[in-house]
Amino acid sequence: MYEKRESIAMAEFVDTHTHLYDSAYEDPDEAVRRAVDAGVTRLLLPDTDSSVRDKMIALARRHPQNCRFAIGLHPTEFDAGNFEAQMQGVLEYAMRFKEEIAAIGEIGLDYHYTQDLAGLQQKAFKEQLMLADLLDKPVLIHCREAFEDCLETLKKYAGPDTRGIFHAYSGSLEGYKEIKKLGSFYLGIGGVVTFKNARIARILEEIPLEDIVLETDAPYLTPDPYRGTRNESAYIPLIAAKIAGIKGVSVDEVAAVTTENAIKLLF
Repeated sequence: MYEKRESIAMAEFVDTHTHLYDSAYEDPDEAVRRAVDAGVTRLLLPDTDSSVRDKMIALARRHPQNCRFAIGLHPTEFDAGNFEAQMQGVLEYAMRFKEEIAAIGEIGLDYHYTQDLAGLQQKAFKEQLMLADLLDKPVLIHCREAFEDCLETLKKYAGPDTRGIFHAYSGSLEGYKEIKKLGSFYLGIGGVVTFKNARIARILEEIPLEDIVLETDAPYLTPDPYRGTRNESAYIPLIAAKIAGIKGVSVDEVAAVTTENAIKLLF
């Protein structure tokens, strides 16, 4: 177990979306250690499906000072023929671990590969939004090429206290303004912001730090200069440095504001 240090010479960061339990990591505990050594002292582990759930929870429990976890069914990770059983599994785990979980997620809609299962995705999204409302938990929203339907589902089924993160936000400034109308949502900004000509880098010029949290989506979406290799939560400071340059502020300010946002929502 790696605990937060009593005195941290560097800025303190939160990774609000990291799959360090993934099979891409030979030693997930070492990945946690590398993150903490880089000043990333809090990590949120999002769920995807039942195949990873127990491993994810075990990693979080080995590092209770640094890690929390969410429960949810990812929109591309369900089997249409086993849908009801998978949703029942989400409900059972959420109720069993309701005192430990930080959020419901990652949930949402993803039409990138196909829209054939759009109806089931929307049903899963709706039911998990209602579960989050029941348990008074924030949501981690995965939204890929389905923004209008995500907004419509949220408008219909979000409760008065629904809050959360639009994970890996890649939408427009107008989309951000629509999200703001829904309530207390942050934009999760990760390694894509460091890519050459990334649209999100331009959009961030108009978005206040108070509406942003940092994430890696490790092992995916690795920031420059490590793009093409396995991502690490330890790379969060690279993302913060890019945002600091865009906003014309110090890395310490980015760290302070985004960490406060994340702690208020998730920790």
